[in-house]
Amino acid sequence: MQSIHAILKDYWGYTGFRPLQEDIINCVLQGDDCLALLPTGGGKSICFQIPAMAKEGLCLVVTPLIALMKDQVENLRRKGITSFAVYSGMTRKEVMATLKTAGNSNCKFLYVSPERLETTMFREFLPSLGVSLIAVDEAHCISQWGYDFRPSYLRIADLRQELPGIPVLALTASATPEVQKDICEKLLFRKFSVFRQSFERPNLSYSVFNVSGKVNKIIDVLNKVPGTAIVYCRSRKKTKEISDLLVMKEIAADFYHAGLSQDVRNEKQENWLKDKTRVIVCTNAFGMGIDKPGVRVVIHADVPECLENYYQEAGRAGRDGKRAYAVLLAAEKEVSKLSEIAEIKFPGKEEIRNVYKALMNHLQVPAGSGQGNYYEIDLSKFISDFKLKSNVALSAMKILEQEEVLYFSEQVFIQSKIEVLADRRRLLEFEEEQEKLEPVLKTLLRTYEGVTDQPVNINERVLAVALKKDITEIVSQLNELHKYGIVSYAPRKEKPQVYLFHNREKAADLYIDMKRLAKRKKQFSERVGVMMKYVQAEKECRSVIIGNYFGDNNIQACGICDNCIERRKKKLALGEFEEIGTQIMSELARKATSLAELLSNLKIHSKEKVKEVVYFLMSEEKIFSDDLGKFHLKNTSASTATSASST
Repeated sequence: MQSIHAILKDYWGYTGFRPLQEDIINCVLQGDDCLALLPTGGGKSICFQIPAMAKEGLCLVVTPLIALMKDQVENLRRKGITSFAVYSGMTRKEVMATLKTAGNSNCKFLYVSPERLETTMFREFLPSLGVSLIAVDEAHCISQWGYDFRPSYLRIADLRQELPGIPVLALTASATPEVQKDICEKLLFRKFSVFRQSFERPNLSYSVFNVSGKVNKIIDVLNKVPGTAIVYCRSRKKTKEISDLLVMKEIAADFYHAGLSQDVRNEKQENWLKDKTRVIVCTNAFGMGIDKPGVRVVIHADVPECLENYYQEAGRAGRDGKRAYAVLLAAEKEVSKLSEIAEIKFPGKEEIRNVYKALMNHLQVPAGSGQGNYYEIDLSKFISDFKLKSNVALSAMKILEQEEVLYFSEQVFIQSKIEVLADRRRLLEFEEEQEKLEPVLKTLLRTYEGVTDQPVNINERVLAVALKKDITEIVSQLNELHKYGIVSYAPRKEKPQVYLFHNREKAADLYIDMKRLAKRKKQFSERVGVMMKYVQAEKECRSVIIGNYFGDNNIQACGICDNCIERRKKKLALGEFEEIGTQIMSELARKATSLAELLSNLKIHSKEKVKEVVYFLMSEEKIFSDDLGKFHLKNTSASTATSASST
């Protein structure tokens, strides 16, 4: 068996593990269950990928994030590691072919959405897969009292009966002590260990601003903190509005949300990753699985519903270990309305039933049918046609999902398919009749083997590149071929999908567990309360608030959040603080100076006061200390990067 350090070096190019990674890997290799709490960007995937490579057999990775599983499969394949994925939207034939190939090959990783685990087909193939490790990503989804409960996660434990003795590694970036306990219980952990990194981010400065003019504040922060940025918004409409305003101010910005086509999203994401776009203004649809180390600031233009979401999204800043800023903007009215969110998120029984009835009518599902089927849904049309409030409709659908009535996903990608229907003779005749369609038809036949025998997945962009044409023209020509009956062409589907677990029933007969719903509502209200406490805190260190919430009671005050900086300033009169700061900067402008020399040269002030200002200037990255203990001024470009927390 190759050593884990050799695997890390050979496949990932790293010479050493990050904190806790090696401990987690060794726990798994010993055959024990394990819960790993690692912050966003903390290298969770390495924790199951390395032991899976070191063991015989296949690692079954359960994750709800389709985009993430596709990215990871592609990344592993680029390393020469055989990997597959099974997710919502794939046909029965595609799923069967994938599972068969995974079982009959040297496949090391099979990524599966939790809903797929419950299917009869998956259970039939399971014994042939040779599973040696189960990795459960986003493990907090298993807890009914967590912030993102998914009922399908509760069935993961059933795998243990069919795969006795196989270790389970549960991974999450954020879980309260109650949710951590729930994860271990629901996954039927036996002998197990819990590994938790500190929630301390010594390079990340948190700050909150109560402002009415949010866009002006965003521009102000971006002008003072150079580098790549993310701006999170609640609504899709707002992402474009803010992006357009930033562009007007000559800030290279773009917007991103789940309502855009996959190609457009990919292009926007790629431009941001390659620094063609400096600022991406987005909903929370952006960021999962994206690891860009040099993000200097994450700004929340709206207050998130809970600290779990905020911690994950803010944590995308400063993964390179350099100073970064997490800025939360909160208008006074917005803070007061936070307590009302629970009423919107948890509508009454009759409202839920009305949304269910409207949804079934919109999808045109006949009474007593629909079980096991996917239905494409146009959300905006559904909400408009039935005169529903969008937030109530979406909340009701989420509750119906948690009550296992249906499954709603905005992340369904059904690839384009094509099959050539005409025989060889008809193809030759058609090419003579329709010369303009001949190039695309010939390229199709050359590019996709087996296209004359069965439907195959195609990529219109590949054809467009080969023919040096615009992709819209290629799609138009494929549709023409379809109309002529030469091919059967099914364009890619990206619209949200609804999957029905049961046949349609009368709305009045729909059972909703109101007691369980009331408890979820109470838990949600408590999470909102914690978020309000974070926003309104004026003295307590923001890192400490976050760490304590997640059970990290050993976390120390960061010294660099807005509250810590303000506390330091208050120790000195403002005029005295500025006077000492100016004198220190003047000393260092002449030459590099040690702390002892600074204390001597500024002896008209007390040592404690001089030290306090020195530490503040270091936290603001206006000065730095070298290996010999000498202080220097930061270079001009660095010194302009004034902290967002003091803006």
